[in-house]
Amino acid sequence: MNMACFLVPMGLGIITTLLARFFPKRLNIGWLNAILWGAVAMLMVEHVAHGEIIPYPPFLTAGIMEILPEMLSVGGPMAMFSAAFWASMVAVNEIATRKTNLTGIIPGIARKNY
Repeated sequence: MNMACFLVPMGLGIITTLLARFFPKRLNIGWLNAILWGAVAMLMVEHVAHGEIIPYPPFLTAGIMEILPEMLSVGGPMAMFSAAFWASMVAVNEIATRKTNLTGIIPGIARKNY
């Protein structure tokens, strides 16, 4: 039974939501938060529908030994893919708006003047 994959993106979402004011505006951290919290909500609904999450403690129907491997094998890659997708959105936005100073976003890309 898979049930804890949403905990890793949720943790990242909590961190980025709490620290959002410290990120530069050009990074559009709100986009990352929307991606993460949308995924968490969708996965929670799916897990509730399959009876993997219950409305009373301990909330999850499996023990820590079943949850940890799933968090590492599914939740971790899910959070990394979400962050990579967000980073690509920020890069495309920078290029599209002709703000091509991508040096701080993508290492190895030099500043170009268009």
